[in-house]
Amino acid sequence: MKNSKISLRESAIVLVVALAIMGTGVIGLHLSPQVPVLLAITVVIFWAKITGFNWDAINAGIKDGIDKGIIPIVIFILIGAMISTWIAAGTIPTLMVIGFKAISAQWFLPTVFLVCSLVGAAVGSCFTVVSTVGIAFFGIGVTMNFNPALVAGAIVAGGVFGDKLSPLSETNNLAAAVVDTDLFDHMKTILWSTLPAATISTIAFAALGMGHNHADMAKINTTVAALSNDFHISIISLIPIILVFVCAAFKMAAIPTMLLNIFVSAGMMFINNPGLTITKASNIITNGFIAKTSNSEVNLLLSRGGIISMMPTVALIVLTLSLGGLLVHFGLIGAVMEPLAAHLNSPAKLVTAALGACIGVNIFVGEQFLSIILPGRAFKKTFNNGGLASRALGRVLEDGGTVLNYLVPWGVGGVFIANTLGVPTIQYLPFVFFSLLCPVFSLLSGFTGIGLKRTQSSDNAKKDGQVVATQN
Repeated sequence: MKNSKISLRESAIVLVVALAIMGTGVIGLHLSPQVPVLLAITVVIFWAKITGFNWDAINAGIKDGIDKGIIPIVIFILIGAMISTWIAAGTIPTLMVIGFKAISAQWFLPTVFLVCSLVGAAVGSCFTVVSTVGIAFFGIGVTMNFNPALVAGAIVAGGVFGDKLSPLSETNNLAAAVVDTDLFDHMKTILWSTLPAATISTIAFAALGMGHNHADMAKINTTVAALSNDFHISIISLIPIILVFVCAAFKMAAIPTMLLNIFVSAGMMFINNPGLTITKASNIITNGFIAKTSNSEVNLLLSRGGIISMMPTVALIVLTLSLGGLLVHFGLIGAVMEPLAAHLNSPAKLVTAALGACIGVNIFVGEQFLSIILPGRAFKKTFNNGGLASRALGRVLEDGGTVLNYLVPWGVGGVFIANTLGVPTIQYLPFVFFSLLCPVFSLLSGFTGIGLKRTQSSDNAKKDGQVVATQN
């Protein structure tokens, strides 16, 4: 195994080549992200072999990377099963019918953003929001003739904001743990970014929706009729979503919550359709629900879900985590971040560099957790030496890491959203205002000092300096 330290130049070259491959493949050639990521892995392994790393080191890097994704992989598989059972049980169709009757076209977009935020705050997961109420809102929006990318942007923005408001959020808990701060102190600190971003997002969605007052009522009525004829539309059908809130109130973990929800939804499938066999129910859970209504658009919207539908996302998770594991294990990420972190001497520079590092990890690795862990470890000591509290770093990790993963076309979040809603990441990206604004407010905080938490010793030194200046 290679023992010599990797230079900054060598690391930068490898990272730029990997990024160029992924960017050209996904954005330039519109390829599915799995192949460009696989090619990037090949390039990194080739570089590792010619520079002296052995196969044991290469295998160890891949294993270390994949190990971090086992739980997310299981969760995505369960989400696929939950989507199909929620449709078959009538939960998502019922939400759509209620939405058509209760939401006006003009206020549809801000309503989507705010409702998704509330659900996200309750369940602590943007992925769950998108795969449940998000699908219902997407169907409503498309039927109302909204731009699908705009609707997807409102759903994702709301889900991400809700995730940041929730003590159940895995990324909130991870960021607080990485910087060694109390979870609720961390959540209070990130409000300096999230509340302004959410306020502007709400206004932006309201403005974009105000001009949309030409919903096709005939089309909406036809859709509602198709849903009512072929699905069990009832308040009882909302039991699965109520169950999600109940599990959240009892702080039940994601996997048992989803397993319980799938079990209850599957039971409702049999109650609503007494002729359903176990074989057919198993096929729905495995391969997804196939809508066979009289309305072709409804069929397109609600023919989705199933474990198999998550396999492209699972494959990408395995590949991106393998790439990330290799980059970390070989020291390529550290070789770029550590020298950068060691030469920063002002709050503005610290915040800017840490944000850049989080964004860079998102782009190169495409995994949410690593975009928090790697910059957090690299900048923790530097932030403290610069007089900034750990909570200040925690907010930067969220603003540059967590919220942006859904905007990376080959990132785990980006691919999941694209597969679930059927809208390419590049198309909905400009409308996820919340995620785009959070880094901006983090930068403003770094340069102005507003909302930037400092260490106690730094505050005391500042006060002493003010006293001396006054005495002089």
